[in-house]
Amino acid sequence: MAGLSFERFRPTRRPLVAAALAAAVLLAGVPAALDSRAFARGPDAIADVTEKVMDAVVNISTSQTVQAQGNAVPNLPPGSPFEEFFEEFFKNRRGGQQGENGPRERTPRRANSLGSGFVIDPAGIIVTNNHVIADADEVTVIFNDGTRLKAEILGRDKEVDLAVLKVTTDKPLKAVSFGDSEKLRIGEWVVAIGNPFQLGGTVTAGIVSARNRDINSGRYDNYIQTDAAINRGNSGGPLFNLDGEVVGINTAIISPSGGSIGIGFAVPSKTAMPIIDQLRQFGETRRGWLGVRIQQVTDEIAESIGIKPARGALVSGVDEKGPAKPAGIETGDVIVRFDGKDIKDMRDLPRIVAETPVGKDVEVVILRKAKEEMKTVKLGRLEDGEKQAALTPKRNGGAPEDKSVVKSTLGIDLANLSDELRKRYKIKDTVKGVVITGVDSKSAAAEKRLVAGDVIVEVSQEPVANAADVQKRIDALKKDGRKSALLLVASADGDLRFVAIALQ
Repeated sequence: MAGLSFERFRPTRRPLVAAALAAAVLLAGVPAALDSRAFARGPDAIADVTEKVMDAVVNISTSQTVQAQGNAVPNLPPGSPFEEFFEEFFKNRRGGQQGENGPRERTPRRANSLGSGFVIDPAGIIVTNNHVIADADEVTVIFNDGTRLKAEILGRDKEVDLAVLKVTTDKPLKAVSFGDSEKLRIGEWVVAIGNPFQLGGTVTAGIVSARNRDINSGRYDNYIQTDAAINRGNSGGPLFNLDGEVVGINTAIISPSGGSIGIGFAVPSKTAMPIIDQLRQFGETRRGWLGVRIQQVTDEIAESIGIKPARGALVSGVDEKGPAKPAGIETGDVIVRFDGKDIKDMRDLPRIVAETPVGKDVEVVILRKAKEEMKTVKLGRLEDGEKQAALTPKRNGGAPEDKSVVKSTLGIDLANLSDELRKRYKIKDTVKGVVITGVDSKSAAAEKRLVAGDVIVEVSQEPVANAADVQKRIDALKKDGRKSALLLVASADGDLRFVAIALQ
């Protein structure tokens, strides 16, 4: 194939390797039948799995109409000696023909791409990645025996990159079932089947390298990492366990060259199954919604609020119209358990909430001032346009010096809020607290991205109304031997976030 280079591998020293493996087998007391050749070829079950599921794996071909781009004549100064040359060059170049009244319009062309998928229902239901069929005008499913069927898109989810297709067929299709990805163990064998580089049905095998990987592709990241070779075109294909069950959907790779370097990622079946069910039933996702903004509980924040070890999701804001508000969840609470599931890390919460049925009454365990409390929330539905509020503060310009209050402790200059300061920093009337008017560039506050115009609302979960309140709270924390102060900080627009600043 054009664009591909194939390289022969140098032979290894098989006699030495075989002898060493055979000796190891005998020393371990393993029957001689399991010699080095058995270890070299991997589990025999891989061939059995492949034979069992191969016909359920399909290629996905998509096409779309794109407007061809013309070649622009360079912008040359009038009278340039190269002007005539370039005009003639682009006039005669293929695709740049001239008509009687100037350049002819370029004809739109068809762009094609290929990916992978698999059948989950003999009636013709197929799963793939959303990015495989995104922007497609036409989707064709190609089966292992060469049959080609037009597909209808039943639904797709951009957040987890999944899509469900349907084809019409007069005979039942070979289908595969999902397994439990939660039971996967690190080091367990898995099999990937797909359409890499448009080569057609291709089988690769490897192990589970890691679980619950966050690759910063979205808020619900919890990928299975595998070293089974996954390349371009494998997207949307299944990842099987040795029982022939789909435990993942191959979605992404890390590779400088675009080819496999042994780092591939698959959406776990536990994450995919409820989304696929919703797409089949409703044509869209219906995720649970709690109505809070959250941030990570760092070691500094955990120390400042008396939590050991650091865990959970810190609530930095509560939506006034969200389900959390009437349930009594407040800014500053740390959610450590949701619907019977531990929240070990901030990113666990959005995924668990999203997987919980809309309308369910859910028990939520929070830590408030280091004491555990139970709240019951009737879960809402996350609207398509709902986004978690950004925690990055707005940066305002510099300001004249105001009276320094706690600069020697925190590296910041503070002032009581006034009409003049609200106008200077464009602070909303709803924001209450103490305004920061300057930040020492070498201080811990600067490292935490505090800037002039930010407003300190609380210090260690106690509201502050003026600069003297801030100083009082800082002095009390130092007296108690605290290593850091937890500040609740509002941007000029009122977006809240927690910041832990060292007191040393």
